[in-house]
Amino acid sequence: MSAAQSLAVVVLAAGKSTRMKSNRSKVLHPVAGVPLISHVLAAVKPLKPARTIVVVGPDGGEVARTVAPLPTAIQVNRLGTADAVRAARSQLKGFAGDVLVIYGDSPFLTTETLKKMVRRRRSGKTKPSVVVLGFRPDDPARYGRLVLDKDGGLDRIVEWAEASEAERKIGFCNSGVMVIDGKRLSGFLDRVSNKNAKGEFYLTDLVGIARKQGLAAAAIEAPADELLGIDSRANLADAERLMQQRLRARAMDEGATLVAPETIFLSADTRIGRDVTIHPHVVFGPGVTVADRTEIRSFSHIEGTVIGEAAIVGPFARLRPGTRVGAGAHIGNFVELKATSLGAGAKANHLAYLGDASVGAKANIGAGTITCNYDGISKYQTEIGAGAFTGTNSTLVAPIRLGAGAYVTAGSVITEDVESDAMAFGRSRQVVKPGRAREFRAARLAEKEAKKKA
Repeated sequence: MSAAQSLAVVVLAAGKSTRMKSNRSKVLHPVAGVPLISHVLAAVKPLKPARTIVVVGPDGGEVARTVAPLPTAIQVNRLGTADAVRAARSQLKGFAGDVLVIYGDSPFLTTETLKKMVRRRRSGKTKPSVVVLGFRPDDPARYGRLVLDKDGGLDRIVEWAEASEAERKIGFCNSGVMVIDGKRLSGFLDRVSNKNAKGEFYLTDLVGIARKQGLAAAAIEAPADELLGIDSRANLADAERLMQQRLRARAMDEGATLVAPETIFLSADTRIGRDVTIHPHVVFGPGVTVADRTEIRSFSHIEGTVIGEAAIVGPFARLRPGTRVGAGAHIGNFVELKATSLGAGAKANHLAYLGDASVGAKANIGAGTITCNYDGISKYQTEIGAGAFTGTNSTLVAPIRLGAGAYVTAGSVITEDVESDAMAFGRSRQVVKPGRAREFRAARLAEKEAKKKA
């Protein structure tokens, strides 16, 4: 791609979250487990921009850390969208390609729509110097209107407050997303005025400035649901609902069975294989991959986990980050794994906690087994060999190693390594006192009667 055909992206992310009543930047609020701005950057990435600059406010350190290593520019005074793009101007110096300006709170914009905008900027005998993305909402409300000329070019953008009755009847609305000829951008920005009711510098003025110079402008249309912005907690909830619908549809299109889709919540990066069955009320946090033919049973919560083929997980299982589940392994009800590798065919069928552990193939973890991996200061590893067996209510005090085929008896507290094929006991010897239960009950009843008479 030549320098003249290259693309730079400016992401506007300096908003204050005023209407969301939040101390966090609006663009950091998550949808499907991922910050809004991360959705935007994911849509931009396939465009392979030569430069991507994120414009943040003076308090935008958390945003900058989230988008790192992408560079940021600071919009000091927050005086409108053109002022925000001006903040990035020094990082665009000498750039002769096209500049895409996009908003950090638009998680539904697709790569294909952005590609269409760039193609339109570069097409036609008279290439438009500005391309604006428009949409047709069910209720145009107070959106700015896109007014087209007789040839279908973009004549002007009219803000609702300044629009005539005829212009307010136009259903084609401004999204604010633009692609601009980078060679002309700086000159356009210099001509933007703040002579308006709010005293701000608006990027929408670029269309009028271009037309006054005899340059063309154009608009293309995107589906209204791609242009949903997030300005309130209610908008955020709507966005989550719509994103979940998309993700569920994708999972089913790719060969997964979702028994009750509306009750299953996915993350944007959840990857689910073919012939996977997911039962109702399952939540996937970020970083989950599920291989083919696996079954995830109800009320399981999974994040940061890789699950192998034909495994069974749940119901009521919790898999935390750093967990790997081998092919054909079983994880049952009320079992929690954290930073643990469960080998192929291994089983932990109920009431267990395995943290910072590796479990070999076909090992059996008995009910109530826990790895004591934390002493209040440091975490320690537990290694359980292939084919090992832990009886009910086994406590494994890490760091510790059970060899292949080792057998831990029920109720044991194990503090030392157990060699392969050895049997370990770690409990007190049972003592039986004949008749003592009858004597105990009689004594307690006598005490109770004495208290009543006192």
